[in-house]
Amino acid sequence: MNQIGKKLSELRIEKGLSQPELAERLMAIGIPTNGQKISKWETDYSIPNAYQFLALCNALDIRDVLEIFDIKDNPISQLDKTGKQKVAEYIDLLVLSGKYTKKSATVIPFTRQIKLFDIPVSAGTGQFLDSDAYELIDIGSEVPETSDFGLRISGNSMEPEYLDGQIVWVHQQKVLSDGEIGIFGYDNNAYCKKLSLTTAGTKLISLNTDYAPIEIPKGETLHVFGKVVGKEGCLTNA
Repeated sequence: MNQIGKKLSELRIEKGLSQPELAERLMAIGIPTNGQKISKWETDYSIPNAYQFLALCNALDIRDVLEIFDIKDNPISQLDKTGKQKVAEYIDLLVLSGKYTKKSATVIPFTRQIKLFDIPVSAGTGQFLDSDAYELIDIGSEVPETSDFGLRISGNSMEPEYLDGQIVWVHQQKVLSDGEIGIFGYDNNAYCKKLSLTTAGTKLISLNTDYAPIEIPKGETLHVFGKVVGKEGCLTNA
């Protein structure tokens, strides 16, 4: 490998390519370069990184890197030109036979189960997540990993972002910041709303302006069940 540049130059010339033409081949397979950079590689002024080197081998139709660059302990290097040609021909025959094609790994889809609740449910006691008003559903990678439970929206108060009957995915947490959308329990009901925290007080805001904000009087308890981190049909919130 000490004379990688010289070998690259020889292979390029054998292919009848100029340095700019070889650069174009590399660009076509996603490797940014130019003729000047290839000149530096061929004169050993600099060396290509691993990605660039593999791309060069691809562009120059190099099958056996060990043989071409004279790396030791390569049994093919012990063969003459005819023997090497027979190795290449045998490889082609094995591929064409289809008997020895490398099998692609089977990807097993990731699945897990999550609780799916319905709104409205009794939630004023703060025991919403401990109730049995849910079903276990199987979910996959389409649901954010931070989701701890799902909840089906009822009504149109959160339109147009969240639709009647749509599932929202929720990360369980007890504190939300101003402007975040979450699941709340107040006055024996559970709500999916936008939280408003101002000096004037605490409110639960509907995205549908046809609905008035729900004001939480001072001294009243507002239960926070979690933050909405996604919705059915989307990996993350818009």
